[in-house]
Amino acid sequence: MPNSDFDLVIAGASFAGLVCARIAALRGLRVAVIEKKPDPGARVHTTGILVKEAADEWEVPHRLTRKVHGVRLYSPALKSVDLFAPGYYFLATDTAGILRWLGDEAVRAGARLFCDTRFEGADYEQGLIRLFGLGWRTRYLVGADGGKSRVAQSFGLGRNRHFLIGAEAEFDGLGGLDPRFLHCFIDSRLAPGYLGWVVPGVRGAQIGLAATLARTRRSKLDPKRFEARLESVFDFSSARISERRSGLIPAGGPVSPISGRQVLLIGDAAGLVSPMTAGGIQLAFHFGRRSAQAIADHLTAGGPDPGAVMAGEYPRMGVKRMMRAALDAAPPNWLIEKTLFTPPALAFAQRVYFHRRAVAGSALALDDLSVPEAGAPKPLRP
Repeated sequence: MPNSDFDLVIAGASFAGLVCARIAALRGLRVAVIEKKPDPGARVHTTGILVKEAADEWEVPHRLTRKVHGVRLYSPALKSVDLFAPGYYFLATDTAGILRWLGDEAVRAGARLFCDTRFEGADYEQGLIRLFGLGWRTRYLVGADGGKSRVAQSFGLGRNRHFLIGAEAEFDGLGGLDPRFLHCFIDSRLAPGYLGWVVPGVRGAQIGLAATLARTRRSKLDPKRFEARLESVFDFSSARISERRSGLIPAGGPVSPISGRQVLLIGDAAGLVSPMTAGGIQLAFHFGRRSAQAIADHLTAGGPDPGAVMAGEYPRMGVKRMMRAALDAAPPNWLIEKTLFTPPALAFAQRVYFHRRAVAGSALALDDLSVPEAGAPKPLRP
């Protein structure tokens, strides 16, 4: 085989791409990451909440996170209930900071990071993959370039077809925000197929909402209307917007096929996002690492085809796809109001937010937690 410039080129400095780059470099591969943005943390399109499983999967600097212990769930009429599971927490993050840190970690491990460098396409040449516009040749290519992956398009791989559309603003000075909770708002008029949220973030309050893209084309997503709705819950008198962002979230589950000859999709490009919760960072951490291991084994030790390995490991998400279809139906607000606080609905919500840690009757334990940066906790509202 002719000499290659790299053993592995990764398109996209995403969570999955940067984790993959670091592990592959640590295993001795010559790795390049190409990213169209000026740096990995530029123009972030995600809220960046880490569930506890993601925090257990990959250690991130404490300075870039803020621990949140529970969920306050609101009905369309803004009635609320507090949910909590012992030992469980979420991490609100400085998402841009974490992506930059992951980029630094990948470079420290030996990977090379090329920003302001777009993936223009690629083809096979003498047993290698040649990247258009760059002239590089690589033994293996990974597409970690988002839900509208150009790598998938170039090699005829599976494409994401089902999306949520989300919009978020970051506010400084928002008052009345209990920092112990992710504040989640169910409202089929404002967020059909998903929900709205207020997150006590690292740099400020993150206020956003998302909805099924197909439904939103008929009724435009309206973040300002949602923010106006929240004025009866939070104090906006001193609040100022520091940043707005928006983007598409794959919600159809894993695509097929995920791989071709010497090419593999990971992260959002592979559809590795929960159709139910729209969470994908924990999957990005896990399968970014596993794909790097499989590729390194294949290239250095004659191991099996990485695409076949990962096809056997990627989750099918069959039940979550069915749940997504039910959510897309966007039940009317009167029905949500009538059923949201019933025992079956609350048990289901506990399971969605806290997974196997969900147990009944545990919310009052949250009163024992201290929140140093926000003073003494307020009493919970049952």
